[in-house]
Amino acid sequence: MQVKKLEKIEKQADKELEKVKDIKSLKEIKIKFLGRKGVLTNILRSIKDVAKEKRAEIGSEANNIKKQIEEKIKEAKNRIDAQKVIDEDSHLDVTAPGIKQKIGHINPDTLMMWEIENVFQKMGFDVYEPYIVDNDYNNFQALNIPEDHPARDIWDTFWTENDLIPITHTSSMQNRILRNNKPPIRAIVIGKTFRNERTDARHEHSLYQCEGIYVDKGISLSDMIGTLKEFFSRIFEKKVNVQITPDYFPFVEPGNAMNLSCVLCDQKGCRVCKYTGWLEIMGCGMIHPNVLKEGGIDPDTYSGFAWGFGVDRLAMLKYKINDVRLFHSGDLRFIQQF
Repeated sequence: MQVKKLEKIEKQADKELEKVKDIKSLKEIKIKFLGRKGVLTNILRSIKDVAKEKRAEIGSEANNIKKQIEEKIKEAKNRIDAQKVIDEDSHLDVTAPGIKQKIGHINPDTLMMWEIENVFQKMGFDVYEPYIVDNDYNNFQALNIPEDHPARDIWDTFWTENDLIPITHTSSMQNRILRNNKPPIRAIVIGKTFRNERTDARHEHSLYQCEGIYVDKGISLSDMIGTLKEFFSRIFEKKVNVQITPDYFPFVEPGNAMNLSCVLCDQKGCRVCKYTGWLEIMGCGMIHPNVLKEGGIDPDTYSGFAWGFGVDRLAMLKYKINDVRLFHSGDLRFIQQF
């Protein structure tokens, strides 16, 4: 008899909850069925008067119905709240697709790195990330810069207390790449580097760099010029000219500086290129035989070229940014442009 009564209470609660339209009526229904003097509460209190063998069954059924009514009261409240929002803003179309929110902005350094990686991968190069902190061997010695070499004075190097180096250039990965791959080797290394120098509009102590190497049989300077000219033409989405001039780097021989036709004035002359029509863009050259030997590559059989440039400086040209310090300034007016 009590079980049938419980089923009747459940149906009655369902019927009233389906019709409820406001919070006040919902509270009245809750009190009616689940309050201290509610119909369901009265049944639970009267279980003591039921035969012992039926108490467990009735108690279990009553608790199940109580949970179901509580859940349906929550659903009814959500329905009433949603309807209230619609009533208060009658022009709201709840079936319309949402508007995608743009949260955050990509730093131009990151945009530039993505583009560099994309172009070089299409040209057949593998992409590596450097060790942010490395040892003296990989950062200097494997690159033909032994401990007593005067070229070390060129690098403004940070040192940790245990004689490790926050890398001064992404060339620190070159020896690992040479040792772990067989020619032909086409690879770039792109990541953050650190140098102990004073900051200004053109220089930062923390910067992003891209290093590249190409090793195979019969590789020459003309291959280097053609490869890098094609890369910069794709980056700036127009044909560019390059010129090389002699320069010194311990890990290449001969060493060169590469200049790029000014992409801002198309070689007509401007303040950025100092009215020369050319921009010094990076150092490059044929990989020194000692570096190839240290990497397990026979310099009598193979040759190659290497280069390195600042990602920040390339981004400054691409996006016409006049101060490198803006990249990490945290100025939302700057970052929201990208």
